[in-house]
Amino acid sequence: MMFGKQYGNIDELMRANLDALVRFARFRTGDRAEAEDIVYEAVLRLLENHNKVRDAKCYLFRIVYNLCQNKFREKRNPTVSLELVDLPDVEEEKLDLEEINRINRLLDGLPPNEAEIVRMNVVDELSFVEISQILNLPQSTAKSRFYSGMKKLREEYFHQ
Repeated sequence: MMFGKQYGNIDELMRANLDALVRFARFRTGDRAEAEDIVYEAVLRLLENHNKVRDAKCYLFRIVYNLCQNKFREKRNPTVSLELVDLPDVEEEKLDLEEINRINRLLDGLPPNEAEIVRMNVVDELSFVEISQILNLPQSTAKSRFYSGMKKLREEYFHQ
């Protein structure tokens, strides 16, 4: 079973991308346990469909993204409030969540399609090629939304 040019098997793929996938989901859900569940579900889907998948990494990110979107639809509350999140008593978890909330508050002022692309590029460190594959957009659209969002953030930040 091959999982793309970079990864010979699922173990290599997951070793290289597990932390990034969980962080990606956590920024969208606000809950580490829920993020881990989403990543687990995405891996199961990859294993079920591995014969149809060309780029396993992008496939996983796309599935995680879609599962997070489904969670938002279920909750009908796309923002994460620090008071509503059940945190373990771990200082690092608190700092991570505070950082997530700070970044999400910054991006709240952007149109959702721009905010998501800025988050994917800056926070998740995904390339525009990967973003365009995950969101099923032309690469030029992903880039223009990113630059538009960044311009708005700069204007807001420097003109307060």
